[in-house]
Amino acid sequence: MTRRSGFLNATGVDKDLKALLHRFIIDALEEDRDNLLDGPRVQLSRFVSDKVHDYTRRRQMAVSRYEVDRLTEELVDELTGFGPLEVLLRDDSVSEILVNGPHNIFVERHGVLHHSELRFMDDNHLLRVIQRILAPMGRRLDESSPMVDARMPDGSRINAVIPPVALDGPCLSVRKFSREMMNSSDLIASGSIDQKIFEFFTLMVNKRCNVLVSGGTGTGKTTMLNMLSQLVNERERIVTIEDTAELQLKHSHVVRLETRPPNADGHGDVSARDLVRNALRMRPDRLILGEIRSVEVLDVLTAMNTGHDGSMSTVHANTAADALLRLETLVGFSGLQIQPQTLRQTIQSAVDIVIQLTRLSDGRRCVSEILEVVGLRDEYYVTNTLFRLDPATQGGFIREAVNMAGDKLRNETLRGSATQATLSGGAQMSRSNRYQG
Repeated sequence: MTRRSGFLNATGVDKDLKALLHRFIIDALEEDRDNLLDGPRVQLSRFVSDKVHDYTRRRQMAVSRYEVDRLTEELVDELTGFGPLEVLLRDDSVSEILVNGPHNIFVERHGVLHHSELRFMDDNHLLRVIQRILAPMGRRLDESSPMVDARMPDGSRINAVIPPVALDGPCLSVRKFSREMMNSSDLIASGSIDQKIFEFFTLMVNKRCNVLVSGGTGTGKTTMLNMLSQLVNERERIVTIEDTAELQLKHSHVVRLETRPPNADGHGDVSARDLVRNALRMRPDRLILGEIRSVEVLDVLTAMNTGHDGSMSTVHANTAADALLRLETLVGFSGLQIQPQTLRQTIQSAVDIVIQLTRLSDGRRCVSEILEVVGLRDEYYVTNTLFRLDPATQGGFIREAVNMAGDKLRNETLRGSATQATLSGGAQMSRSNRYQG
């Protein structure tokens, strides 16, 4: 067996070796009759130190006392803190952590899920870690309230579900907060957009178009919203509204608002609709709503139609056309009886551009379609497809229209290609010109 020396690097212990040691110690703790995790830290430290010595001796690793002490301290921190999540939370390459019970941990790196060798001891160990995460937030998680959604101090978003609704043990999802949000250069370099699309985005924001960013979970809607917000003039006042604060607006004049769930007694909640209504009294130049989920859609559409041009939001939908239908569905949740023609006219007047995002099989997140909402014809939305992802290459973009047809962009042109207009659910009306992004 080969000897291994100096397994600690500048950023700490080698990740693969540390994962193996973590599993080795978890197995040893499970075999030990004493519940060391609930005992004094010094006793747990002594146990871990002995096991590290045993592990390195068996594998003939030449390690110093300093390296063993440092590794012991890190492992004890993980066991008594956030457990195996500690190393994953510190790993900048990990964007999401998905825990399906104590023995199955998956991580997302660069848009692709991988199974991790790390694991918890049992359901109780995982539940203790979840409770440690929630403790500073004052959030409740028990059998009477078995689901929770919260934001960690660093901005990471967590969701936890425990029995009886989680049949295979406690489950935890962590969407890590990126300290450095991607900018336009990053999105172009990663193939999410190209230079021509970015130039259109700049024009769109400057002309104060109301924008709806659509896509499925994890397609990069918040990242896109952040990038678009960076194009807003510094002199404008922005009010943001989110369920969980994720937007990182590098803007000098921003008011950030966040919804609040009810307390343990069922009181004190502040909904997105409450905040949208209040925001309209705060003299915003633009409203940015993190996501349209429910009846707040009425107030957002009202704001877009009453002088708050340039507002932006996101919605979950599979296509750009479906995003408009999704707004109709959400309005229906309010219980108001609105004639379909009136409702569609309101949506058409409010929304200027729909940006559809997708995640490809290789994990890349990118724009799949950019749709201009032009008007109504025979109760159908008249739309103008400006850009779409090239299905042949999955790496370039097709520019569909030269001339924009909406009121705010009608006199502007995108140089170098042909024109297309469609009815929602209808037929293509002219040719398109393909180019590589």
